[in-house]
Amino acid sequence: MSPPLSSRDADRVGLLADRIAGAVAGCPAVAALAAGPVATYLPGRIVAGVAIRDTDVQIAVIARYGPPLSEVAAQVRAAVASLVPGLRLDVHIDDIQIDDDHAPDTAAGGGSGGGAAESDRVGAQ
Repeated sequence: MSPPLSSRDADRVGLLADRIAGAVAGCPAVAALAAGPVATYLPGRIVAGVAIRDTDVQIAVIARYGPPLSEVAAQVRAAVASLVPGLRLDVHIDDIQIDDDHAPDTAAGGGSGGGAAESDRVGAQ
């Protein structure tokens, strides 16, 4: 277990988590960041779908139906790699959104894709 973050470290990690979340949200193949255990826990708030660790960053997404899952993961890696140079990026595809009429309930961690999940692990670029 990691020691608690100082307020300065929490601010720095929170800012980075927010930047990562924003970059991932801009990926056309990503419907949303996934709610669940992959998250950055900060004083007073949680950044769902992004977990920043000492040696890696975990990102959990809900993919849009259509593109191959490897393309979804590649979009996420391309969007985030410059923000975390030297850290390994682990991309988890927690679910698939079939269409906009069946948008995932990210607050409850549910979705419309029947629980499809795939993980794409890559080294830092």
